[in-house]
Amino acid sequence: MRLSFRRAGYPSAAVPRVEAGAGEPTGAWRVKEKVRAAALTGFTALDRRLPAAEAAKALLRKAFPDHWSYLLGELALYSFAVLLLTGSYLTLFFDPGMTQSVYEGPYEPLRGLRMSQAYLSTLDLSFEVRGGLLIRQIHHWAALIFVAAIAVHMLRVFFTGAFRRPREVNWIVGLTLFVLALLEGFAGYSLPDDLLSGTGLRTANTIVMSIPVVGTYLSSFIWRGPFPGHIVIPRLYVVHVLFVPGVLIALITVHLLLVVYLKHTHWAARGRTNRNAVGTPMFPQFAAKSTGLFLMLSGLLTALGALAQVNPVWAYGPYRTDQVATDAQPDWYVGFLEGALRVMPPWETVLWGHTFMWNVLIPAVVLPGVLFTGLYLYPFLEKWVSGDRTEHHLSDRPRNQAVRTALGVAGIVFYAVLLAAGGNDVIAFSFRVSVNTLTWIFRIAVVVGPVLAFWAARRICLALQAHDRTLLAEGRESGNVEQDVQGGLGEGHEPLSAERTYRLMVREIPRPLAAPTGELPRRQRLRLALSSWYYRDRVEVPVTPEQRRAVEERTAAPVEPDEPAPPTGPNEPAERGT
Repeated sequence: MRLSFRRAGYPSAAVPRVEAGAGEPTGAWRVKEKVRAAALTGFTALDRRLPAAEAAKALLRKAFPDHWSYLLGELALYSFAVLLLTGSYLTLFFDPGMTQSVYEGPYEPLRGLRMSQAYLSTLDLSFEVRGGLLIRQIHHWAALIFVAAIAVHMLRVFFTGAFRRPREVNWIVGLTLFVLALLEGFAGYSLPDDLLSGTGLRTANTIVMSIPVVGTYLSSFIWRGPFPGHIVIPRLYVVHVLFVPGVLIALITVHLLLVVYLKHTHWAARGRTNRNAVGTPMFPQFAAKSTGLFLMLSGLLTALGALAQVNPVWAYGPYRTDQVATDAQPDWYVGFLEGALRVMPPWETVLWGHTFMWNVLIPAVVLPGVLFTGLYLYPFLEKWVSGDRTEHHLSDRPRNQAVRTALGVAGIVFYAVLLAAGGNDVIAFSFRVSVNTLTWIFRIAVVVGPVLAFWAARRICLALQAHDRTLLAEGRESGNVEQDVQGGLGEGHEPLSAERTYRLMVREIPRPLAAPTGELPRRQRLRLALSSWYYRDRVEVPVTPEQRRAVEERTAAPVEPDEPAPPTGPNEPAERGT
């Protein structure tokens, strides 16, 4: 069953269209309608007592996307729910105090050692609290999946162009959620005060100290004196269980409200245009699917917590400033910072009695700052380069946006090289190679790798566009060998299905901006150059004039009542879809 909500400004704007899905038995469709009618009747009765029921009734009719890739956001949401549940349990037993005491617990190798209350309570959670170790490990695995789900979800949004108007604000909210998830993960990772997490805090202190002018003041404020201090763990505990979760809940709420208000994007298919939102209704289809996802995720996390060991703090021992754990690796989401620190040459400069630690400042402060600033600004940069100010509700196939896809692939390779470089000592030990040789390999790869990845991904995208053109012109291979009248042998072809033809033809690829006559300012010349670089290379698909008009109609942006049509001119794209 599908719902289609048309945008305002069109005849059926206020009336949702409900149709039985293709191939769906009539009896099953009627059963679903009865279930939905019963639910709506219940909400009608509730509405007499609670005005909010009217909003709930409308929410039940909301169309949700039916493609699997759109469930990545739900995966992150449900991981966060598991984090809240398990974290609430752990707070009942964890003590973030820094007071030193002697361990007399059941774990024999650590008996007689002095340790903080934070580490002692973590050991008690692991060995003496019933179910404590299971909950600890479920919490840690949920944190890893939470950050990974947000990252993959953001990649899906980037590669499909779902950040374009009107969803720029939601892209900013989602990226902020990712940054806060990194902070939340690092804070939770540091709380046990074991040797591994203490090494991470020492690295964090070094990064803060490397900031020119204000670094020492910031370090003194955070640690209240020289490292390691006696206040940082209690402060991280407050940040981890109160500040960041509160902001995360608020931003998730805003993110979901924007998704409901702006509707979702969808892949090009028959009946799907830039002027509607087609999908399955929330109740019962999407609700059943989403509930099943939550239950499967909870089961997977429980199995991982029971069977796969993660963060065995008892193996590291309590943190001591004069010791560093070998084979020390942070969680994957901050591993790229560790790798950047390891591949950066040891550059330092002394000016006016101050030491500028470029070997720490550039990889750990400048690099993340430039990376995330670029991600925040990218939707507006692409809009400026393309001159496209219309709304977009059709998802791009990544192959049709060759430069954008190549930039994303280059970024992934850049991150992967830095992540691998963060374990250069482990790799060197495992493969019996020199750490210095391996470091130089990573230094070269971090520069050359993204460039090669960009070139290869762009060429592959153009090759896939050419393949689409061949399919539209000749049809797909039938698998039969045919002989022509001249006696030549060749592969037989048969026409594509209407659904696949629609998907290949309906696409939005802006044209490079047309250069106006006369002398241009430098900013305008830069914009024209970037626009040409982005959109000059493309493979046109064979369409008739009638098909071209049909494609333009389906990719046309929605126009709200009393809103003028989008401007056209020398600085606007000459053609939206081909």
